[in-house]
Amino acid sequence: MDLTADELAGVADLFGGLTRAELGRGLAELAFKSGEDVDPAVFADDIDAALASYHLVAVDPDGTGADVTDPLLVPGPVAFPELPPGATDLPHIMDVAERPVDSEAAAEAAQRRFQREAATAVDEDDVARIASLLDVSYELEAWGSVDLSTARERLDDATE
Repeated sequence: MDLTADELAGVADLFGGLTRAELGRGLAELAFKSGEDVDPAVFADDIDAALASYHLVAVDPDGTGADVTDPLLVPGPVAFPELPPGATDLPHIMDVAERPVDSEAAAEAAQRRFQREAATAVDEDDVARIASLLDVSYELEAWGSVDLSTARERLDDATE
C-alpha cells in the first residue's frame, strides 16, 4: 500500500494523535481492507519520512515537554491531512480514543526539533537539508506561531 505523507497525517488527525505503533497498526488495517496482509512495521520508513519532512510532529502526550519514548504523532506544519480510502472506519476498528493535543505544545516540540536539525544541517554543511529546512521554517512559523528568525538566519548564512 502506497500512502502519501499527507495521508499519514490524515490518519493521525482522525484521533488527534497516534503513537508510532498505533499509526502503523492503523495503516496495516487500511492495507488489509484493500486486500493486502502486511505487518505494521512495513510502514516504519513512511512514518520516518513523514517525520523528517514535518508532515508529522512527535509530541509529548503529557504536555510536560520532556523527551518521551512513545510520543504522539500529530499532523505537522507542512501537512495537508487527507484521508486514504477506508480511513473513516479506523475509529471503529481500532481501540484508540480521540486525543486532544495542545497545539502550543506541538508547536514548541516542532520548534525545538527544528532548531536542533538546523544546527546539525549547518554544522554538517548539508545543503539539501538546509534548503528543505528553510522552506519548513516559514510553514512552521505560520502553523505554530513560533519565531524561527534566528535559526533561519543561520541557515541563510550557511548558503552564502
